[in-house]
Amino acid sequence: YPLCALAVSALDLGCHSVGREYSQTHRMQRGKAQSSSAIAKNKYSVLLPTYKERENLPLIIWLLVDVFEKNDLDFEIVVIDDNSPDGTGAVAEELQKIYGKERILLRPRTGKLGLGSAYIHGIKHATGNFVIIMDADLSHHPKFIPDFIKKQAEKDYDIVTGTRYVHGGGVYGWDLRRKLTSRVANYVASVMLNPGVSDLTGSFRLYKKDVLDRVLSMGDLPKGYAFQMAIVVMARSMGFTVGEVPITFVDRIYGQSKLGVNEIVIYLKGLVNLFFRV
Repeated sequence: YPLCALAVSALDLGCHSVGREYSQTHRMQRGKAQSSSAIAKNKYSVLLPTYKERENLPLIIWLLVDVFEKNDLDFEIVVIDDNSPDGTGAVAEELQKIYGKERILLRPRTGKLGLGSAYIHGIKHATGNFVIIMDADLSHHPKFIPDFIKKQAEKDYDIVTGTRYVHGGGVYGWDLRRKLTSRVANYVASVMLNPGVSDLTGSFRLYKKDVLDRVLSMGDLPKGYAFQMAIVVMARSMGFTVGEVPITFVDRIYGQSKLGVNEIVIYLKGLVNLFFRV
């Protein structure tokens, strides 16, 4: 009898163990299904500021559409052209005819008014619950977007930023001067601001739209490339979470870089302002 009782107890314990394992597995599977379902219901608004990107715009649009359609994601692409003298606006209009007004939204401006204000202008017209910002010059490949989306879903991050400076990331096509400029800019920002991200000057990111709206509503953000840095620093100071995804950055093939001495000065001014602000 004692042996029988022991066997019954062991069997009962085993059943409970299996039951717990099944319950845990079922919860995990249900969680994954809910996560996939949530991703399927999301809409992604890509903001593409352009200035003299006539050659690049058709390529980046094609790549974006290809990635979104292959991954069965709802999307729109908001093109904010600053009255480019090379006819980028006219190219954007032709692309809208090809892909449709529901996919390509044209929100041009009267002149070159700056990168930060272009994003502020674009988000006013975005209808997605997530916003993706990236360069239109093919430096940021859309193939990384599914990685951003997967990372965001892991811990429901408020922001996911692409980074060149972790394992799996990198930069191609830059000379030594440009690499040193980027490294030094990130190092100085990390020391002064302690942002908790490895690539503060990167501009390939995924935001929850309501989070980006709240950060932008703080106002008085720097212009130019410092705008990207300010968004992440302000978001972290407001308690929002940031995840990172390794990306490879490839220097533009067509056109010239917009980074000049003036942009570097604006970046340094923005860095100092943020230091005293946060």
